[in-house]
Amino acid sequence: MIKKAILAGVGICLVSSVFFGRDALSYFRTTAGRMKDTVRSSVPLDFEIDRARRMVKELVPDIRKNMHVIAKEEVEVEQLHKQIAQTESRLGKERNELVRLKNDLGTGNSVFHYAGRQYSAVQVKSDLANRFERFKTTDATLASLKEIEQARQRSLAAAREKLDGMLAAKRKLEVDVEHLEARLKMIEAAQTTSDYAFDDSRLSRVKELITDLRTRLDVAERLTSAEGSFHGEIPLSEAASDNLLDEVTEYLQLDTGEKLADATPPSAD
Repeated sequence: MIKKAILAGVGICLVSSVFFGRDALSYFRTTAGRMKDTVRSSVPLDFEIDRARRMVKELVPDIRKNMHVIAKEEVEVEQLHKQIAQTESRLGKERNELVRLKNDLGTGNSVFHYAGRQYSAVQVKSDLANRFERFKTTDATLASLKEIEQARQRSLAAAREKLDGMLAAKRKLEVDVEHLEARLKMIEAAQTTSDYAFDDSRLSRVKELITDLRTRLDVAERLTSAEGSFHGEIPLSEAASDNLLDEVTEYLQLDTGEKLADATPPSAD
């Protein structure tokens, strides 16, 4: 199976090289990129929002781990601080003892008594030398401890700042996810409203009836108007002449005077 897949891959590469030459790799990357975008765009939005919410929750273990590291560092820094305080206290005591031995040797005596016991000047001097070496070593150790404490304090402050940043980023991401979910619900609500299928067939029928009635009334009005014009018949003859009196006189062969006399309306007497 693996051998067949390898052979198929090699075959595709060879065919691509034949057709596209040096641009075969570019074509392959472009095709792969489009396929990736297509698959990604086909994933439902609510699924992606759930995935984002889950990823935000998965930040909690990392944050707790960092909090544990910071808490452990705080404890260790406090222990270091106590160690420094104890060392300083011990170093102060040793310093006082060194000063005492030095002052005693400075007196020039040959015998010294400490804690009920007697010591020669040589013994005291040897003890002073040993104490002084130990004091210098402790003093150097104390200086190193203080430097370490300062460095760890700076690291601890940086870690606290980083943790605060992570917590703030997590809270912002949670708000962003809630905002995205609210926007998606609004879009879904708008889509649901636009998809409502109201039964407006009755309304359409009423509108159709009104249109039909209006048409019928228009037709009836035009028919009524047309019938009225038929009763008057079409005026085929020429309009009456303006010289009607002349035509009557000529037709009756009347004189102009007779015409005028007859034409004069009878008096009211």
